[in-house]
Amino acid sequence: MGDCIVNISPEKTAAVLVELLKSSGMTCATAESCTGGGVSQAITSVSGASEVFLGGAVTYANSAKEAVLRVSSDTLERYGAVSSECAVEMAEGSRRLYGADIAVSITGIAGPGGGTAEKPVGTVWFAVSSSSGTRAEKAFFQGDRELVRKQAVVHALGMLVVAATSV
Repeated sequence: MGDCIVNISPEKTAAVLVELLKSSGMTCATAESCTGGGVSQAITSVSGASEVFLGGAVTYANSAKEAVLRVSSDTLERYGAVSSECAVEMAEGSRRLYGADIAVSITGIAGPGGGTAEKPVGTVWFAVSSSSGTRAEKAFFQGDRELVRKQAVVHALGMLVVAATSV
């Protein structure tokens, strides 16, 4: 599966997203942890993205998740940064921070270290927030650190595309 995902271009998916957002008059934002701004980079690589992309927060440290996105310390203590609860609060925080119609969040373990039996390397939580509500989903990606990150970027872009067509 990883080889198939690698062949999907984040830039092409981002171009589809930008056109969808332009045609619908919507905006988007991001909140990223393990991808370190990869989704924002893919979107801003598209000419005209400034019309629809409001901003992205790279909140790698838990303290940044709390300070910038207002993820609650209780959520981080109880569920951890790699959880559906944290992903939801990140997406909602980004949407609120930037005033976007849609926001996506990513938080996970890209490796090679940091995994546990409960949350192995390659575990990534995503959430997308819009006026329709917020939903989270978990994915498990195989491969080295860069492959996990690239797969996560493509997945998040796909979630934004779906959200842009269903709001």
